[in-house]
Amino acid sequence: MNKAFTREPEGGDDDDDGGPSLPPLPAGSRNYMTPQGHRALRSELMQLLDVERPKVVETVSWAAKNGDRSENGDYLYGKKRLREIDRRIRFLTKRLDIAEVADPSAHHGKDQVFFGATVTYANSRGEERSITIKGIDEADSLSGEVSWVSPIARALLKAREGDEVQLMTPGGLEKLEVIEVHYPAPDHSG
Repeated sequence: MNKAFTREPEGGDDDDDGGPSLPPLPAGSRNYMTPQGHRALRSELMQLLDVERPKVVETVSWAAKNGDRSENGDYLYGKKRLREIDRRIRFLTKRLDIAEVADPSAHHGKDQVFFGATVTYANSRGEERSITIKGIDEADSLSGEVSWVSPIARALLKAREGDEVQLMTPGGLEKLEVIEVHYPAPDHSG
């Protein structure tokens, strides 16, 4: 039989990221993230370990006592959900182990683009856009956040207000002008 039509076993690889939208880290690079992003991933890990996994284990244990496991929806779904949770726990643990927390407020008041900057830039047509450069595991493109390894972030990193940078796009080379660079103010509350 042609290999293209064979079914892959479920469960997958332990390095599976637990979600289709998160790319792997570039080889040899650090896993930069903001303090807020680190807290969010750690909170998700603790939620999975302390709340979700124990609930699912309890359900699976209860369902296993109810007889025929091959037709027991609670058991089958619970086992599948347990594999998903365990895969996500492994992924989060690995990512947090190699995380390098970089506080963007350390650059507050500076006009050069570093990790954590919110950058307003204009393209050659004069259209302005603002993005915030964040870690791979925390960037949310729907909120105007991009990963520090994305092409736009790579083009903007180290530029200063007023600089012009070049970005290779599918439509060709595009020139961008850095209009404003902003960092969050340091939090002295704690």
